[in-house]
Amino acid sequence: MQEVRPRIGVTLGDPAGIGPEIVVRALMDEELVEQLVPVLFGNPAVLARAQGVVGAKLRIVERARPEDAEGIAGTLDLVVTSSRAAPPAFGVVSAAGGEEAGRAIVAAVRAAQAGVIDGITTAPLNKEALKLGGYAYPGHTEMLTELFGSAGVYTMFVTGKLYIFFLTRHHPLRAVPDLITEDRVYDGLAQCVAFLKELGFAEPTLALAALNPHGGENGLLGQEEHDVLGPAVARARRAGLPVEGPVPADAVFFQARAGRYTGVLSLYHDQGHIAAKTLDFYGTVSVTLGLPVIRTSVDHGTAFDIAGQGVAEARGQVAALETAARLTRQRQTRAAGRGHP
Repeated sequence: MQEVRPRIGVTLGDPAGIGPEIVVRALMDEELVEQLVPVLFGNPAVLARAQGVVGAKLRIVERARPEDAEGIAGTLDLVVTSSRAAPPAFGVVSAAGGEEAGRAIVAAVRAAQAGVIDGITTAPLNKEALKLGGYAYPGHTEMLTELFGSAGVYTMFVTGKLYIFFLTRHHPLRAVPDLITEDRVYDGLAQCVAFLKELGFAEPTLALAALNPHGGENGLLGQEEHDVLGPAVARARRAGLPVEGPVPADAVFFQARAGRYTGVLSLYHDQGHIAAKTLDFYGTVSVTLGLPVIRTSVDHGTAFDIAGQGVAEARGQVAALETAARLTRQRQTRAAGRGHP
């Protein structure tokens, strides 16, 4: 029996950036469309302009309801969420662009809450424009967290078969050691194992990355492994969690990619970002976990400097949509008790 395609809501991002054009370019891929039913949220004028930028001739079909989208190759199913006014100029921060991006996000969340879409993939937005448009959030994650009323949201990077979680993210490097407490590490390990199981991995193994070079060399190069990380891992193992570490950070990501671990809990922003982006800069996908649905996005910004030139790389957008479809299917399969990947 043919597998049911998940219905993925796709927000177009800031209309002055590359979001609309990489969405259109991605959906020109008929093999991609076979994996999901894309439901676009945004302005038809923006979508039409994006088609002109990339030279696409897909048929735009406006849908009154997200559940009416059919996901047929060669068409773009669009739920209109903003006025049909001409889009703002490329590369310009504007209140109109921020408002348009924000309205699309709100509409996608409402559709997910109503159960008519199964996941969300977001194209890049501009934080300044978003604020000017009346949405006072630092970015997608914070906005989605509040709109869904969620707590305990985590970011996970997916690069091929490499799954990376982040214990801390946007903090100065000098502040990181003070943020890494035994309780915080233990809670992070427990939550990330739960996420992996929710995604369908029946018997995951999670590795904790070390903080110091060579894992601290028994205290010669730092005490955090001995005083904080090791005790947190021991505590997690006593609780029955399938975790290992701390594993030196210069080896753990390679080992996970090779299949030794299902995922890695990275301690700070660049520790995980460098590993993922070095492996595949354009193909790295950011996944937000802890929401009622899977949310994915490319791991880059609006690229105002090249917007409208037709040169934006869309491989990351393809990967974001593929990952949303795959993880949503795995999650649904797990919830239904039908096995695991």
